[in-house]
Amino acid sequence: MLTQEESRFIEYWEANRLRRKKFSKQLALGLPLGVVIVVGIFFSFLSGWHKQAEIEIRSQAQSTPDYSTIILVLIVAALLIVVFTAVFSARHKWDMHEQRYRELLAKREHQ
Repeated sequence: MLTQEESRFIEYWEANRLRRKKFSKQLALGLPLGVVIVVGIFFSFLSGWHKQAEIEIRSQAQSTPDYSTIILVLIVAALLIVVFTAVFSARHKWDMHEQRYRELLAKREHQ
């Protein structure tokens, strides 16, 4: 016997499962997590806690005083991290809901 919560979840997931599987929806749902991770990485990077990395960046900056390549690499890396984290977390959440949905359907059919 399914509980009321389980029945409501089955109804909800039947109505929303295909809409939640779209790439654009996954990107929108996982975006805040990706942004938080990138902000943390930039904060760590700019705080200068790793002295050897700071020395390495300064030595590269002396040989090529143009910071545009470093900034470009950091922006591309940040975008890739945000997109990967957003899509991965949303797909993982979708898979968890899909697994629960299939288990509840099997439970309902078994009874």
